[in-house]
Amino acid sequence: MSGVEGSDTQSGLLKFGLIGTVIVALCCFTPVLVILFGAVGLSALLGWLDYVLLPALAIFIGITIYALWKCRDSERSS
Repeated sequence: MSGVEGSDTQSGLLKFGLIGTVIVALCCFTPVLVILFGAVGLSALLGWLDYVLLPALAIFIGITIYALWKCRDSERSS
């Protein structure tokens, strides 16, 4: 694997982590899903959102930190 392919993978991982973090954070800290679930008739599921959203937020933040760490390491080794 060449350095260019590795940086593309790390850049894609960073984009994935950042986009996922932003989407989950919007759903956690704003009533986006509450309004959406209420409009579709799934408001009974609102009590379970924290069990899904908070771990998802932690996972996406972890992916973002890992991608930043890998980018920093690849810059140091270059």
